[in-house]
Amino acid sequence: QVQLVESGGGLVQIGGSLRLSCAASGSSAAFYAMAWYRQAPGKQRELVARITSGGDINYGDAVNGRFAISRDNAKNTVYLQMNSLKPEDTAVYYCYAERRLTRTPYWGQGTQVTVSS
Repeated sequence: QVQLVESGGGLVQIGGSLRLSCAASGSSAAFYAMAWYRQAPGKQRELVARITSGGDINYGDAVNGRFAISRDNAKNTVYLQMNSLKPEDTAVYYCYAERRLTRTPYWGQGTQVTVSS
């Protein structure tokens, strides 16, 4: 069974940076796509960034130009580098992975990111 474990969340100042990590229990090569989503209280969950096994990347409009997603297959890990953080970035960030061939989705438990004023 695949399990995704996020780390790196916490409290950060406006304009600061934070790096999230998500380690998968299986090989990263088994996943077609990995992504980060986020959900703030009272708001819908939204896509932050997505990366495929072929290296294709998509960003949500709200973070494009400030965040960067990457994968390290050797470490079975996906990262989210967050820069120029704003209060609107405050949310629970969820790791997502989609297994290749079967397209089975997996979700992490989420990690809180709070951007202080």
